Amino acid sequence: MFIGICGGTGSGKTTIARSIVDAVGGENVVLVEQDSYYRNLADMPLDERHQANFDHPDAIDSEMLVNHLLRLKQGLHVEMPVYDMVTHTRTDEIKRIDPKPVVIVEGILIFSSSRILDLLDIRVFVDTPDDVRLIRRLRRDITERGRPFERTLEQYEKTIRPMHFEFVEPSKRHADIIIPEGSNTGITVEFLCSLVREKMTSSNGAGVS
Repeated sequence: MFIGICGGTGSGKTTIARSIVDAVGGENVVLVEQDSYYRNLADMPLDERHQANFDHPDAIDSEMLVNHLLRLKQGLHVEMPVYDMVTHTRTDEIKRIDPKPVVIVEGILIFSSSRILDLLDIRVFVDTPDDVRLIRRLRRDITERGRPFERTLEQYEKTIRPMHFEFVEPSKRHADIIIPEGSNTGITVEFLCSLVREKMTSSNGAGVS
């Protein structure tokens, strides 16, 4: 069972995805984050990397992501790259992902790819107001990634906001479930967990505790 969770930067989609993993159990669910599949910019000067557009579909190695999802669907493990958001490069580390009964795919652009959409059984979109997302993005970039306030704000104005309205917001039409931020996300998470448990029960003849 493949669940896609999409939404703009800072929408809360990662929190929801990880909450499902925690609730259902890591032995039953694997989380694949689109952020791990950013293209490696190691051959570019650092100043140019900072100016790159990370919110356009071309910034993602979609071919690798789709191939990895297909392997997981076939019951095969994958070696997922580990991306360094500070240097905008792939590290030497590789994370092995083993197939599980449920795969959650999370990212801002996953609904913009028809190949990924075709693999998803359930499509969830987290719809969060722009101002809330901006505040969260500023807080994350400054505290977790050591980026200056001015650079984050410039990136938001130059690429994040326009790309959101060009690619992310229109992809909402592909969602089966839309979660309005500010609603009781606990109820939404439990609903999604119930779908997962029901699917696993029907497929395997055994429930998930």
